[in-house]
Amino acid sequence: MSITLNTTMSSIMTNKRRVGALKSLGVVTVGDALTYYPFRVADPVPLRALREARIGERMAFSASVRGMRVVPMNVRRGYRLEAVVDDGDFAVSRHIAGAAARLVFFSYKKQYVDWLSMRLRSGAIVVIAGEPSEFNGQLQFTHPEIMTVAPGSGPADGEYSGVVQMSALKYDADTVEAGLRRISRPRPVYHASSRISSEHIHESIVQCIELLAGTGQDLPGDAATEAPQTMKPMEDGGISGAGTAPADAESRSGNAVAVGLARAIPDVLPESVRESNHLLHRAEAFLAIHDPLNTADFKRAIGTMRYEEAFVSQTALLQSRSNVRKDAALPCAGVALRDRFIESLPFPLTGGQREIIDDIGVDMAREYPMQRLLQGEVGSGKTVVAVAAMLQAAGSGHQAVLVAPTQVLAEQHHATISAMLCAIDSVETGDDPSRDALSPNDPADLIKAAESAADDGDAKGRAAVKHPVKHSGARSGKQDGAAHAQSDANTRHVPVILLTGGMKLAARRRALALAASGDPCIIVATHAAFSKTFQAPNLALVVIDEQHRFGVEQRESLRTKNDVVPHLLVMTATPIPRTAAMTWFGDLDISWLTELPGGRKPIRTFIVPEDDGRMMGSMFAHIRGRIDAGERAYVVCPRIDADDESDGDDDTSGASQIGVYDDSDTYRRESANTTTSAPSQEDGDGAPSRPPLHSVAEIERRLSSLPQFRGIRFATLTGRDDDATKQQVMADFADGATPVLVATTVIEVGVDVPQASCIVIFDADRYGLSQLHQLRGRVGRGGTDSWAFLISRAEDGGPAQQRLQVIQGTLDGAQIAQADLEFRGAGDVLGDAQSGGKSGLKLLRVVKDAKIIADARERAGRLLADDPDLSGEVELAGAVLDFTRGNETFLTSS
Repeated sequence: MSITLNTTMSSIMTNKRRVGALKSLGVVTVGDALTYYPFRVADPVPLRALREARIGERMAFSASVRGMRVVPMNVRRGYRLEAVVDDGDFAVSRHIAGAAARLVFFSYKKQYVDWLSMRLRSGAIVVIAGEPSEFNGQLQFTHPEIMTVAPGSGPADGEYSGVVQMSALKYDADTVEAGLRRISRPRPVYHASSRISSEHIHESIVQCIELLAGTGQDLPGDAATEAPQTMKPMEDGGISGAGTAPADAESRSGNAVAVGLARAIPDVLPESVRESNHLLHRAEAFLAIHDPLNTADFKRAIGTMRYEEAFVSQTALLQSRSNVRKDAALPCAGVALRDRFIESLPFPLTGGQREIIDDIGVDMAREYPMQRLLQGEVGSGKTVVAVAAMLQAAGSGHQAVLVAPTQVLAEQHHATISAMLCAIDSVETGDDPSRDALSPNDPADLIKAAESAADDGDAKGRAAVKHPVKHSGARSGKQDGAAHAQSDANTRHVPVILLTGGMKLAARRRALALAASGDPCIIVATHAAFSKTFQAPNLALVVIDEQHRFGVEQRESLRTKNDVVPHLLVMTATPIPRTAAMTWFGDLDISWLTELPGGRKPIRTFIVPEDDGRMMGSMFAHIRGRIDAGERAYVVCPRIDADDESDGDDDTSGASQIGVYDDSDTYRRESANTTTSAPSQEDGDGAPSRPPLHSVAEIERRLSSLPQFRGIRFATLTGRDDDATKQQVMADFADGATPVLVATTVIEVGVDVPQASCIVIFDADRYGLSQLHQLRGRVGRGGTDSWAFLISRAEDGGPAQQRLQVIQGTLDGAQIAQADLEFRGAGDVLGDAQSGGKSGLKLLRVVKDAKIIADARERAGRLLADDPDLSGEVELAGAVLDFTRGNETFLTSS
């Protein structure tokens, strides 16, 4: 049977339990096995004679078997195998007197005991590695690794006395020296599971390597396989330890395996790239990773595969970017309406906004689709940039759609954009008395400008602009959705259509009909834009807000609805370091808005220990003072209810999903409302349980009973609330009827109340830094002083406390994102779909490997410039194709 990287493990491994265990780890093919990398390599095992043994410290030695017996265990069932070994000859080579020790194995299976008995027959030469212990005054090794040595290989006289020929047994090493080198070498350590140990993973991978090289035997089956454990056999039934170790080190040093492996595994990297970076051949790297001679070789091999991942991924991204230019797009060269809009704004644009708007204008005027990522802090003016781009599309006679992750945010965008367009009328008619008094990018002031420009007779339209949350969406009575579908009642230029899943059927049909007409317009939508019923035949621009909240398939559905591919602008306020953005969004042009508009005051952030009663009381008194001054306060909790273990914040935004750190400071993503029990005893793994996360219901009840909040009305908001309730709650909060809002993280995106000056975040030590930064951005939006209070139960000086100190010490989203990636890793910051968690990347680290990524991107760019189709690099072309086909979630816009 010819073995390749695509050969399935089930076709070469007869042990079905081990096949299933490997499959649960994602190892299905031989290629999967070779790319299941160890996370570290164990230190070499020191060689010691038995008289040099140190209890509890692993050691290796050679010995001859002096006697062996199998004892049935009637009480516990199964068998106990005991073998007495003598290291006399090995000890002499170390100038020490020899000694004896006992090897002990336990098993339920007679078949395994018989197989082991044959290996440990009296007179056999073995090499042993294990951890010594003492039992009844005698040195003992329980379940050590053993390697059998071919007879006639004694270190002293060439042959141990009394060696028994075992022709039926395949020896693991030809000489004692080779066996000692093999068993004492650094051992890779893999992420294992309860179904399969690291040793068995290592054994399976090494034997896959041998099969590829043409030097190995079939992988172990059930016939003679069982890895021992104390008092019970292993569940997967694999061969124990080094008992079936591959060919000895001497054969490997002679390149028998390496040469055969090189024939089976061609190199992916171009030879010039590999040589200039002093990298190993791919086959050499696999061998050095899974069967290292020393730690230096292991590190070099890991570096080789890490660079390969960087090179393949960057080549794929650059090719994807190049291929997009072959698609046809609707050129949008009309900038007159856009320029009138900019002139009508009641504030000057920042330098960054002007530069990005110009860049987008140039991109959209081309006949191939723009692909741009716009990253900016909360309040940096991304919406103004997006509106300018959409007006360029509409002014060119086409349609544009803005997709928001929540209905609340879509309604806010709809109202704000309508207000901005109304201001164009004010400038053209000269009726703009309050323009100079408005603050930059303040939605409240923009809405105020729209009110002054609105038709006095259109009271309904004016009310919809004044209270967008209260009057938009699916409402009762006369609000049939016409205000959503025909927003041009307040602007002569471009209709602004609202399309959400919560709209009534008649309003939804009207909005869909207006979009399907193909007339120039701006469509503000939620996930409803991804439905099959949404058709926009003249669509020239797609703007995705908070892009990380949408799946790739959803974004792609908009790009493939028509024959021409629309221009794409994706926006995010989640800070992503440049190296990460270059990795995950390498097929996009990237723009950063780092300059905040004038008038903003920095948010003062405080860490408040929850058990500090005095500080907690002072905080609540301060908040009461701000409320009495006409301001508002958010209180954020990670759960909805205290008692319901199954509750979940089902808001479509996904904002209810928080990152929760466990007691080992390991970040795990779970529902914001997952109940965490607080048992009095430790969990089974020995880690103490943390107290339960605070809930909205609990905190609302506790705060409303405090004397500091006597006479203050509270409101609650969670993802369980229906749309009408959410709208009413937010309207009451904005109006001041309920100046304190206790909510889950549903407010993380899409809530803009300029009067809000305080935010209290309970269990802040259990959130990721980027999410804390987003939540903190809910305040300080009205130009007033603002405060953020992080309520923590973290230990002083611990990792959780260090994370909070990062938030307290800076308002720079880039610094926070960098720290968050270092604390948590890319998987939790960017989401698994864009982190490598579900991609082909297994070794590349977006923060630590920034130089590798940059170098790989530069070299890949030069290669593609000379050979765009990679016709001269067949293996690289195949790797790029495999990567692209298997990683649609990685290529965010391909």
